[in-house]
Amino acid sequence: MQSQPVKRVVAGALTATAVITAVCVGAPASAVTLTSVPALQAPPTNSADALAQYRAAAAQAEQLNEEALRAQEDFNAKQADVAKANADIAGLTQQVQTAQAQAAQFQTVVDKFADASFVSGAQYTKLSALLSGTSAQDFLDRSSALAVLANDKNKALAQYTGAVQAAATAQQQATDARNRAQAASDAAQQTLNDLHARQDALNKQVNDLKQISGRLTAAEKALQQDKGGAAPNVPAPTAAAQQAIDVALSKLGDPYVWGATGPDQFDCSGLMVYSYGKAGVSLPRTAASQQSAGVAVPLSAIQPGDLLFEGSPAYHVVMYLGDGKVVQAPTSGDVVKVSAVPNNVVNARRVAT
Repeated sequence: MQSQPVKRVVAGALTATAVITAVCVGAPASAVTLTSVPALQAPPTNSADALAQYRAAAAQAEQLNEEALRAQEDFNAKQADVAKANADIAGLTQQVQTAQAQAAQFQTVVDKFADASFVSGAQYTKLSALLSGTSAQDFLDRSSALAVLANDKNKALAQYTGAVQAAATAQQQATDARNRAQAASDAAQQTLNDLHARQDALNKQVNDLKQISGRLTAAEKALQQDKGGAAPNVPAPTAAAQQAIDVALSKLGDPYVWGATGPDQFDCSGLMVYSYGKAGVSLPRTAASQQSAGVAVPLSAIQPGDLLFEGSPAYHVVMYLGDGKVVQAPTSGDVVKVSAVPNNVVNARRVAT
């Protein structure tokens, strides 16, 4: 007969899956795409299986944690889009005002030419200069003056036309910026809603993990503290990669904590951020984002320091050490350790060249 805690765990895992599925179906194309989280298998009947059950549930929680971190990254990016659009609006509004002021200034000059030509009856033509002149030199003098006036008139008209066009262009750009700001704000709100759903699912899974943890014996809990033995003595191809490996190995035994990036507790991607950060290499925060960092490496050609990923988008990342070994922060209840390369690795990236 199943115990009540185990039933709740199974129900919790199914609920978490349902929440994520609902978010995936309803999310816009620009939103973060969630990977599916499989439901837990039938509950174990003995203590040894309880540890396996805990590790399976913890792995699901780790995946939910990575999804929540990715949603937070996406939300932050969209908030940056909103800020950029609002800054554009402010600058373009100033451009509109400046252009409109210039147009008004140039229109005054253009109006003066119009008044002189059409209101006062003056005729700025060479024919009028010839007919009204008293000598050839007078004609030449008046023609030269007319040329200057015509040039000034054309310049004023060009300035006025340019200012009007600049005002119209700036006005359109300001309108576009307002539309971008609204679209970015709406997208950020949708992502925030998705983030809350992921966090709720993670919190539910964490509560279920606590229930399973209560069924583990002291010996089983001790097994989770195993550091995995000595790391292989295989030098990395670059100084940065070697330093990142050395930093990660110096953290063996530190606990896995969701969302942690050090210095004494980590999640899987947080360990990579911390280790490579100490080596002077900046990495994105999540496993999925790190999956695009550096350069792609065939799995047949991986070297110490390369990052290996499970899932696409990734929900877990480890650092290769050589000889089929990795260093990783596995999952909740566990510690940073040396272990074999996971079975589900799908690709690798080299972030220190």
